[in-house]
Amino acid sequence: MKKIFLYACFATMFLQACTKLDENIYDKYTSDEFYNSPQGSDVALAAVYAQIPGNWNGVGYAGADRGWYDLNNMSSDEQVVPHRTTGDWELDFARMHLRQWLPTDGFINNTWNWLYRSIFNANLAVRQLEQANAAPDKIAEAKVLRAFFYYLAIDDFGDVPFFTENNLPVDKIPQGKRADIFEFIVKELTDNVELLSPSKGNQHYGRFNKWAGYALLSKLYLNAEVYTGRPMWNECLETCAKIDAGGFSLHSGAADAANPLGYKYFELFGDVLPDDETILAIYTKVDVVGRNIFTVRSLGGTDGTALIGFGGWNGSVVPQDFVEKFADNDIRKRQFRYGVNPYGPKPAGFTTYSLNLTNVDNPGANPNDGARSQKFFPSAPMNSGGASNDFPIYRYADILLMKAECHLRMSNPALAKPFIDQIRVRAGLSPLSSDPTLEDVYNERGFELTWEGHRRQDMIRFGKFLLARGLAPAAPASRLLFPIPTAALDANPLLIQNPGY
Repeated sequence: MKKIFLYACFATMFLQACTKLDENIYDKYTSDEFYNSPQGSDVALAAVYAQIPGNWNGVGYAGADRGWYDLNNMSSDEQVVPHRTTGDWELDFARMHLRQWLPTDGFINNTWNWLYRSIFNANLAVRQLEQANAAPDKIAEAKVLRAFFYYLAIDDFGDVPFFTENNLPVDKIPQGKRADIFEFIVKELTDNVELLSPSKGNQHYGRFNKWAGYALLSKLYLNAEVYTGRPMWNECLETCAKIDAGGFSLHSGAADAANPLGYKYFELFGDVLPDDETILAIYTKVDVVGRNIFTVRSLGGTDGTALIGFGGWNGSVVPQDFVEKFADNDIRKRQFRYGVNPYGPKPAGFTTYSLNLTNVDNPGANPNDGARSQKFFPSAPMNSGGASNDFPIYRYADILLMKAECHLRMSNPALAKPFIDQIRVRAGLSPLSSDPTLEDVYNERGFELTWEGHRRQDMIRFGKFLLARGLAPAAPASRLLFPIPTAALDANPLLIQNPGY
């Protein structure tokens, strides 16, 4: 299928704008006239959207390595890159999983730099569009993007530098309180989401439309008690209900012999994510717009060659206790590859991985220890640097589980049950035999949203993050936040480090 999506358009437009400014644009228009035009408005937004696909050096929300995705997923119970007894893989991934990170760690510095580069670009886009009196929906889109990055910042770091104009030197930017920035984000969203387009797919694929804006606002409300001390379950439920007007539904979970993992469900993690369930996705085309390394990084070298024609990195694995929580008849368990008869393709020479993982740091794991992930079974084009699978930031299954959680937290378990049961039945399981508990919701979120970037946040909200699990001992309360990077503290004397660091 031909792809005509916003990221591709933005990438092309951005390259043309960089190479032909004098010839095609600025010899004809003032800057205000340019940013007031549809093409100019999209160029202003392009610099912000270009930060979301994952790429090297910790850039992006998801798709590459050593950035936001790794920081938030390696620190949870669902994945780790162990140091190997062969000497492969340094210890920083294992320390992240064991919650032994330091303010000098590259993951933390990369994430911080990416977030503030994105916020700077969003501030610039808002200013350019407002000064040019651009269309209200384009200004709203820039503000919602900025809200998205500030949401990620307070989720990871708590009190963070806050600015909406790029007119202060780094050492003069004040540190805002988490609760105050939360209120700013909520206001930005409530003021602007209704101005966004309600359209799905095509040129709106991969961008914040109205439904993606409401999904972001729902996430803010869902975690409000963590951020401010004040729960907002009813507000979350009401906002989730607004997404229903977008006409979303669960994608089919039917068997499909044409799919490498045997079910249509896994189309949700392939190329061109289905818009029946996908609310916001990252468009990816390897070496053009981002990349998706997650399966290539997980597979062993020769196994990658046998399965997809390119050597794997023998990196990320799924801890045994996480895999064993899945029922054998749950189709989602097919995302894990291990044993002599693994799920998925079995070409000649495939590797047998042991589910057992007994060490991640000293002396490390044996080369074939640990279940591998094939949830994002690589889509072409692909190479040893990743594949072209798009990545779901928000999808409707998450919204249904958020509704269930809100009902339970407001003591309405009977109202929560239908939402969980929809997810379970799609996965090939029976409905729950009784009303759900919060533990049921927590577990179902783990089953449904594995490796999608939500687990650390969920573990914190459910009071699980600090507990001992698998090979990781219990952690102190300071680990609920990441430290402000040492480099950021050195650059700005106004910043105060988070407690415990």
